[in-house]
Amino acid sequence: QVELVESGGGLVQAGGSLSVSCAASGSIFSIKFMGWYRQAPGKQRELVATIGSGGSTLYGDSVKGRFTISRDNAKNTVHLQMNNLKPEDTGAYYCNARMGLTDIWGQGTQVTVSS
Repeated sequence: QVELVESGGGLVQAGGSLSVSCAASGSIFSIKFMGWYRQAPGKQRELVATIGSGGSTLYGDSVKGRFTISRDNAKNTVHLQMNNLKPEDTGAYYCNARMGLTDIWGQGTQVTVSS
């Protein structure tokens, strides 16, 4: 069993910055990838960024150059720094942990970017 607890997010004006963090607990040794996905109202959930246990990263095209994902394996946390935010970044951000073919999701945290 793995549990993910998210923190951060909130409301910011366009061009501003926010960060979100996710702490994992439980059978964390089995986690290979951690990352963030987001979902805007009426849209499908999409990849924001993921990071492997060895540090390899993958970003969604719309956030490349603006968002940075990092991982602290000792603290079992993953952190997403979001800069130069745009209104289209608005949505619920979900932490994800992947263990083989199994995905674990956090409860989500809201990010709202006003124009």
